[in-house]
Amino acid sequence: MVRSRTFGRLPDGTEVQAHTLANPAMELEVIAYGGIVTRLLIPDRSGRREDVVLGFNQLESYLAGHPYFGCITGRVAGRITAGVFELEGHRFALAVNNGPNHLHGGWAGLDKKNWRAEVPVGSEAPELRLQLTSPDAEEGYPGTLRVEVIYRLLPPATWEIDYRATTDRPTLVNLTQHAYFHLGGEGSGTVEDHRLEIHADNFMPTDGDLTLLGVPESVEGKPDDVRVSRRLGDVLPALLHQHGNLYATRPAAGLRRVAKLSEPESGRNMEVWTDEPAIQFYAGSFLDGSLTGKSGRPYRRHAGLCLECQRYPMPGGPAGFGSPIVLPGQGYRQKTQYRFSAD
Repeated sequence: MVRSRTFGRLPDGTEVQAHTLANPAMELEVIAYGGIVTRLLIPDRSGRREDVVLGFNQLESYLAGHPYFGCITGRVAGRITAGVFELEGHRFALAVNNGPNHLHGGWAGLDKKNWRAEVPVGSEAPELRLQLTSPDAEEGYPGTLRVEVIYRLLPPATWEIDYRATTDRPTLVNLTQHAYFHLGGEGSGTVEDHRLEIHADNFMPTDGDLTLLGVPESVEGKPDDVRVSRRLGDVLPALLHQHGNLYATRPAAGLRRVAKLSEPESGRNMEVWTDEPAIQFYAGSFLDGSLTGKSGRPYRRHAGLCLECQRYPMPGGPAGFGSPIVLPGQGYRQKTQYRFSAD
């Protein structure tokens, strides 16, 4: 089932629709602006549904600025060092919007666009198709990029994201979903009591500006090792800025489980399955209490966390992290699933 309503209007008067996808186990609300997931209702071990993603009740709060709550991030998710890259002998300068670097597509990335939304007729599962064209040279990127992102709910309780894109010039593409999760319920405190495991042997260190240093390190013997489930409150103090890491997941063909998040009090679990080679764990370290969420409570440090399936954001990255280069006629495709359960 999919139902729609008006969520608000953009400054130019354009109406922004909210679409709710529902099946017997879960509900997902998405607005066309940014492809933002505004609500995700998941049952706990007693069957009680709660919203497990951070966000706002009003469009105006998203328009006023936010740390990428629930949005489609791109053209390139992650940081491109100094906002510069070379591709096929050409040098491209992008918008520098995060300290010395380019972040998440620039000042007006895909998260700040009003996507065209379509509810397909006759789909076997609740599904929403979002489409957008990013013109050549937008934010400095080469090529006209045509993007389609499909959100669908699969039984029993899976949120699947199917990303597709084509370009008419060699370019970079690295799309992801930037949902902030709190499996105990949005606004209910920090994620420090959550348990996290990521199936990765290597991660990419960063400097003080969170610039990727380009040479991976083994997680062995480091606080970054979450190959076995660990309580986040025991992990975060030892991480740089308590921020998180870009991890290279273990290679395998097709969809595979790369991470699991659990919240003991509610019993909720979330498994992350993807065909992407890397996953960014972000611990919500820049949340500072200045934003008030749907519950009416401020979002403080570690009020939510992100598990973003993606690739290395720059050409020439290390083996195992994937490449963002997309060529005409080749296209871009990736699929990620968030599978929920309770015990």
